[in-house]
Amino acid sequence: MTADVLAEGLAMLERAGAEALAAPGPEAAMRALARGCFDLLGDRGAHLRPGALKPGERDYYIAGSFFLTPDGQYHMLVGNIGFPAEQERLMVPVDGGHPGWVFANRRKLLLENTDEHGSFRQYLKTSKMGSSIFAPILFRGEFHGMLIMAAQARYALRPVDLSILAACAQIAAGAWIAQGGPEWLAGIYPPANAFRVNREGVS
Repeated sequence: MTADVLAEGLAMLERAGAEALAAPGPEAAMRALARGCFDLLGDRGAHLRPGALKPGERDYYIAGSFFLTPDGQYHMLVGNIGFPAEQERLMVPVDGGHPGWVFANRRKLLLENTDEHGSFRQYLKTSKMGSSIFAPILFRGEFHGMLIMAAQARYALRPVDLSILAACAQIAAGAWIAQGGPEWLAGIYPPANAFRVNREGVS
C-alpha cells in the first residue's frame, strides 16, 4: 500500500509541480501544490476507526502553506485549501505551536495524533485537528515557510504522507523564488484581512 501511495505521489508531484511553475503568481503556485497534497495524501478510511473522531467531529482535511512575514513576527497563511474564508490570512506568531517548532528546527514533522502532544495548539477557527504534517520550505539554507496539511481524524496522516509533503516542499521552494514570492509578500504585508491569533491559539 505504501508503494502505491508513493507511486501516486510521484505522479502528483510531477503534475502539481508543473501547475505551480505555470501559475500566474506565487500564491496560485502554492495553492496548486497544496491542492495536489490535499487531493492525495492521508488515509481516507482513518475516520472509520474507533476513537478517530470524537463526538461532534467530522472527517475533513485542510492544506496550505505558511510563510515567514517580512518583519519576522508571524507565519502567514498563503494558498490555503479548506480553511475558513475569514482566515485566508491567518497569522500565527513565529514561535507559536508546532509551526514555531518547524521554524526553529528547520525539520519536517508528523503528529499522527495531536491528542498525544500537549503542546499542540488550535489555530484553525472551526475545530481542533487530530492529525497533522509540516515540511519546511528552504532556499539556500534560508527558511521561507512551510507546507502543512491536517485532518480531523486521528492517525489519518502517516509517515508516507510526510515524505511526499517534504518532497513537495522542495518544489515549493523553487516555485516560490521563481514566482517572486518574497517580493509579492513584501508588497502585501501587512494584509488588510489579517486574522491574528496569539501563541495559545483559539480556545
